[in-house]
Amino acid sequence: MTISDLRALHAVIGQAIDQIESVYKNDGLEYPSLDVPYYSSQKHSPDVEKAEALKLEPAVFGAANQIVAACGQLTATVHKPFFQLVEIMNGSNIVAFFTFVEQTHIPEILREAGPAGLSTKEIAAKVAEIRASIPGTPALNIDPSKIGHILRLLATYHWVREVTPDVFTNNRLTAFIDSGKPIEELKAAPQKKYDGTDGVAAFAGLTGDEVFKMMSYLPQWLLEGGLETNAPNGLPLKYAFNTPLKYYEWLEEPGNEFRLTRFGHAMNGTRYWEVAENIIHGFPWNDLAKDSVVIDIGGGIGSVSVILAQAYPHLKFVVEDRAGVVAIAREAWGTKNAELFDSGRVTFHAQDFLEEHKPFELAGVGTVSQPSVFLARAVAHNWPDKDVKVILSILRRAAGPHTKLLLVDNLLPYACIDDKTDMEGGSSEGAVRSLVPEGSPLLPNLGKASANGYILDSSMLGLFDAKERTYREMDALTQSAGWKITNVKRAVGSLWAYTTCVPV
Repeated sequence: MTISDLRALHAVIGQAIDQIESVYKNDGLEYPSLDVPYYSSQKHSPDVEKAEALKLEPAVFGAANQIVAACGQLTATVHKPFFQLVEIMNGSNIVAFFTFVEQTHIPEILREAGPAGLSTKEIAAKVAEIRASIPGTPALNIDPSKIGHILRLLATYHWVREVTPDVFTNNRLTAFIDSGKPIEELKAAPQKKYDGTDGVAAFAGLTGDEVFKMMSYLPQWLLEGGLETNAPNGLPLKYAFNTPLKYYEWLEEPGNEFRLTRFGHAMNGTRYWEVAENIIHGFPWNDLAKDSVVIDIGGGIGSVSVILAQAYPHLKFVVEDRAGVVAIAREAWGTKNAELFDSGRVTFHAQDFLEEHKPFELAGVGTVSQPSVFLARAVAHNWPDKDVKVILSILRRAAGPHTKLLLVDNLLPYACIDDKTDMEGGSSEGAVRSLVPEGSPLLPNLGKASANGYILDSSMLGLFDAKERTYREMDALTQSAGWKITNVKRAVGSLWAYTTCVPV
């Protein structure tokens, strides 16, 4: 790469900042500061809320992605290769420290301390105090300097702020994983930390627990059979937790009650992979007749159905999942969205999507056998192709002639230009040549700005021997199960896509 290429990347950053500045100036607002926490659980002034909302505007979101992609590419170009190797090979250190911070409720501790922050000695005392309130937990004599070293690494990655030596406070990123729960409430009922929250802290907890442990065994699993199309050696879960079960079955085992509940909340937290408006506008919901039934298969505690029910009150949403998940779904919401559940606009129904889909009774509608829409958000990516074909075939048999299937998953672009010259027997409706303008110095898939999609892809491999798919892979899979893709609407600012299929 030449100096002119570096300057081209520099220009991308400058132009994107100009774009963001223009949008915020038009509203007379400042761009939110990294140093100022934004707590989603708290009320804010209209200006703060407006500044926050503007970050999700397509023009701002797109410009931000350009900045992230260009900075990542610049860093890869100019940073010393050995330092980059150290960073990537020791990423588990960051995960370990981050998990410790979430488990010890340090974001909540620092929120209550306010902008002045707390010394490592005070943080250590608070952590010990909370742990002492848990029955059967041994007392800890915490060395404050260890707290300092943990938080300083995270501060180096901008996930907390060191105000003065050994004094730390929340910043915008730390605030994002704050559950919003008062410390006294966490002391009284730590197992309910995630109840009534946006699920982000739960997602961090899940990722730092079972996902982290399973991924540490991924190389061994791959080399002992995991590289085969249908791995004969089980899953990395077997290596990490000494079990022959699949992940969802394992979650329902005695002793995993906390993990099962946390999983439901964590799936709620994954809404942040998308902008809420994407699912709202990812399908022509308004075209459906009053009281049309949308079945949200594998819908967990109903996070997506709640968003849609709020936007489209004329529809009925039925959230289907395994019996163990359905049993805890309503309670997980606490008092939130009670009107939706009490009115029957969002209901829960036990149905394993690997078993034949059975008709059921729905209050105010009657027998539901052929719904208007099967909605499958983040379902296909949890399963190998052979199992996805089974799921989609079951839905095809349960579909009526006018039933639509909406698949909501990442459609991964290639890290190179895709001229779509090798498409055979399918439609190129959802394939994209590049996510960047012609002549851009950026990677065609937006590099670092799109990394979360490929990271999720690797997590699906480790958790389920599954994957996020390219458009070509999704097209072939739907056709094999009796569905035809008719429309693909890509999400603003991410790799998520809304793929509509019809029976054939």
